[in-house]
Amino acid sequence: MTAPAKVLIVEDEVKLANLMSDFLLNQHFATHQIHHGDEVLPWLKENHPNVILLDVMLPGTSGIELCKQIRQFSTVPIIMVSAKVEEIDRLLGLELGADDYVCKPFSYAEVVARVKSLLRRSELAKPQQNTDMYLDENTFSVQYKGRSVELTSVEFQLFKPLFEKPNRIFNRESLMANMYTDQRIVSFRTIDSHIKKLRKKLDEVCEQDSVIQSVYGVGYRFVKP
Repeated sequence: MTAPAKVLIVEDEVKLANLMSDFLLNQHFATHQIHHGDEVLPWLKENHPNVILLDVMLPGTSGIELCKQIRQFSTVPIIMVSAKVEEIDRLLGLELGADDYVCKPFSYAEVVARVKSLLRRSELAKPQQNTDMYLDENTFSVQYKGRSVELTSVEFQLFKPLFEKPNRIFNRESLMANMYTDQRIVSFRTIDSHIKKLRKKLDEVCEQDSVIQSVYGVGYRFVKP
């Protein structure tokens, strides 16, 4: 059975968020609510919704700033929600990377229709051939022969350059630069630990050993299954 698509509702008005959630649940979606802007990014680092309903005005980090930051690591469809009609024009001018906009007060049926439309567009953007491995940046997952394996944000960023250039050897420094964009200092042991976990996940879905190979004294490379 296919799992229902998950919608993240970022809305500080709890009553409104509950109403949106109830309507989406009745339409067979899964939902999760966050009511404070500062809690969104930590949650997204560990969870992968299919669509985000993102209110512009939030306590803590604003919806505008959140949209910008989310786009630095994810292409998950985002619908911005605003209480002001005139604000929509301003949002469009900012080129935030949002996929759609809706104004309060809105019809819940309209919100569901827009969510479904974005999901269809997202699905059409995927490769139609499922016999080849591909990365789904909306869910931080690897798809292969109809099977799926979810990765953490760090694992996804680590695997992406390897996947995009199979057989190329990457040293630990270059992989570290892709994993962490905030200039943090981590040890090579940390990279090796993430590679070990990533390799285990990939080998299970590919039903073979070592799609990520160690190159002694140099680093790692990805070999297509």
